[in-house]
Amino acid sequence: MGLVNRWGLSLGVSPREPLTNVPALAALGEALGFEALWYIDFQLGMKDVYAAMYLAAQATSRMEIGSAVTNLQTRHPTVTANATAALDELSGGRALLGLGAGWSAVLGAGYQPARMPQIRAGIAEFRRLFTGEEQELYGTTVKLATARRQVPIYLAASQPGMLRLAGEVCDGLILLGAADPDFCRWQLDYVYQGLERAGRDRGDLTIDLFVTMSVDLDEAKARADVAAWATAQAATFESWKTMPPSWERFRPQFAAARGGYELVEHLSLHAGHKAVVTDEFISAIAVPGPVELCAERLRALATLDVDRLTFPILSGGRERRMREIAETIIPLVGEPAATVRG
Repeated sequence: MGLVNRWGLSLGVSPREPLTNVPALAALGEALGFEALWYIDFQLGMKDVYAAMYLAAQATSRMEIGSAVTNLQTRHPTVTANATAALDELSGGRALLGLGAGWSAVLGAGYQPARMPQIRAGIAEFRRLFTGEEQELYGTTVKLATARRQVPIYLAASQPGMLRLAGEVCDGLILLGAADPDFCRWQLDYVYQGLERAGRDRGDLTIDLFVTMSVDLDEAKARADVAAWATAQAATFESWKTMPPSWERFRPQFAAARGGYELVEHLSLHAGHKAVVTDEFISAIAVPGPVELCAERLRALATLDVDRLTFPILSGGRERRMREIAETIIPLVGEPAATVRG
């Protein structure tokens, strides 16, 4: 396949940021050519995801908008389905529903991440609710009176079982894990297994690879910029039973990250836990560095069998970060490697 040429954004609204900033950032993302806009659902560390998505929907006309990601523990599926139907109405049919096992939002509420049978059942429940017809669910008869259509359901996944599940039953996959082509190919093999098991074609699933990037001429400064995010990712790896053999060397860091992880500081640039992981790990899981290096690494990821690359936009100059990606990095992705290196 050719190079990916579809791009998305992932944003959160920090406690210090006015919600009134949301429309301008969303409108800028659309003007810069991004086709999807995902918002973080973390009730203790970010402002309300639905308030943000509703404001973004009214400020845009083309971008798809969804949660990346919500969960089945802190919000009942009927509540999520109704809120998503409202987003679909406000956006004129551009809503997406991003669902995951849960991490910061779930742990912060005293729950544990959902297991696969619960997630599989939850996806089926959403499908039934979005019909707008009476359904026997939750020990009673329910009907989502506000349902408009089958809103596409994306599953956030990184481990084998969840990757297979996305291939089997979902409209889309939010592919998480690392900005490492070999790591992603290892993950995609499990997605293909799920597609084959369900008798589905690759075209039945939209794969959206999330890539965290920091652009700076000073590579050390760029790594420091993404260190808190990298540590949060490392903490989630601590429980993995299976991973690519080349990543086994990082296991001691995963345990250290889980032990030192500060939940409320989840993605904060000022998080104390950001010093836990090594430079090698940060550079493997994210894309930090000068323009030429970032473009070269992004080009390698754009050759993968994915449909879209989405960039989580970290705090601190987010308009600048968005413009840098859209106007400086993305145009270089299609250039030959020798040209990019200058």
